[in-house]
This record gives sequence, structure tokens and C-alpha cells, in this order.
Amino acid sequence: MRKNPLVTNQYYHIYNRGVDKRDIFMNKSDLDRFILSVKEFNIVKPIGSIKERLIELKAPSGVGHPTGLVSIVCYCFNPNHFHFILKQEVDGGISEFFKRLLGGYTNYFNLIHKRNGALFQGRFKSNLVDDEEYFLKIRPYVHLNYLVHDIPKEKKYLISSSKKEYDTNKFTIVSKKEAKELLDFYNGNLNYKKECLDVISFIREERGLTSLFEEELLP
Repeated sequence: MRKNPLVTNQYYHIYNRGVDKRDIFMNKSDLDRFILSVKEFNIVKPIGSIKERLIELKAPSGVGHPTGLVSIVCYCFNPNHFHFILKQEVDGGISEFFKRLLGGYTNYFNLIHKRNGALFQGRFKSNLVDDEEYFLKIRPYVHLNYLVHDIPKEKKYLISSSKKEYDTNKFTIVSKKEAKELLDFYNGNLNYKKECLDVISFIREERGLTSLFEEELLP
């Protein structure tokens, strides 16, 4: 049991990294599988597997994406760790979503890469975001998290963030409702982009680029 229960309709910063700070994506196929898992496991109705879910979607009567366990505001997937800002939509939604996501992805990763054991560093970490001032810092930090790290050039293709979705207004992982509210708050994409870059610039000036193997100091 968590010391502080995760509360429905509240926003959280959720993050975790690979066990022993190892990479969780070895190639583009791994990253694509993680992204697919984020999309398909975020439904209230349980699914047996990604394969079963894709078959269901292809069926003539197949439905798209019904009510989600969580609404994702922004995210960043780096070679050895991930960040989300999201809102819990149903009781127990965050825990159920990450149980499916991390358990399912670990099973996939171990099968493909012929390994056993845990892939992630224990239980996912969570911070309640209930202060507007903190929200203004943590959103850009998560949205462009890859820019605060010294990521080797050969691993930069193993990055995915909500930046592309907000830049193009094509929301596939991010909740359209949450995106609209966020962009309305900033009066559009350009203002949000500028604010995010300003926050990241300040963080980089303050601490420099951090290695993927260093403990991450949150803003």
C-alpha cells in the first residue's frame, strides 16, 4: 500500500527508470512497443494482451478508445527512464494503468531480449501536483525532459515526448481535453512552446546537463 493514496481527479507526476539505471529501450522497436502499450492499456475495461486488443480494434464492431484510467497531460520517454504528468480518472486508475504498462512491457522486453527479472526500479514514483506554481515548472520539465539530460548522440533516436503532439495538434497519447485546457491557459501553442523552452533554459543554466546515470533532481 502507498503511504499516500492516489486520489481521483488529482494530477500527478509519475516517473521511473530502468533497474540499475539500465536502458529500457534497446532499439526503435522497443520504444514503439512502449508507446503502443501506453495507448492500449489506458482503458477501464481490462485487456488480455496487446495482441488481443489489436484484434479487437480490427473487428467490424471494434470500438476505439473508451473511458481511460488516466488522462495524460504530457510525457517524455528517454532511453533509460520515463516521465508523465497525468490525472487519475477512476479510483485506482493510476496503479492499474502502470501495473498493466510496466508489467506488460517487461514481459515483452524480457522475451525479445532473452532476459529474466525486473526491468524497472521498483514501484513507480509519484508526486501530487496540487500547487499552481509547481505545475508551471513541472509541466515544461516533463514535456522537454530530454533537453535537461546529456543523452549520447547514438541514443537520441530512443526519445519520444509530447512536444510533437502539441506542435502538430495531433494528440494520440495526450488527452485532447487536457491539451485544450493547457493551450487555452497559455493562449496557444507558440506561447506554451516559449514557456517550456524558457523553463528548460533556466534549469540548464542552473545545473547544466545531467547524465542519464545521475539521480534526477526535480524542479
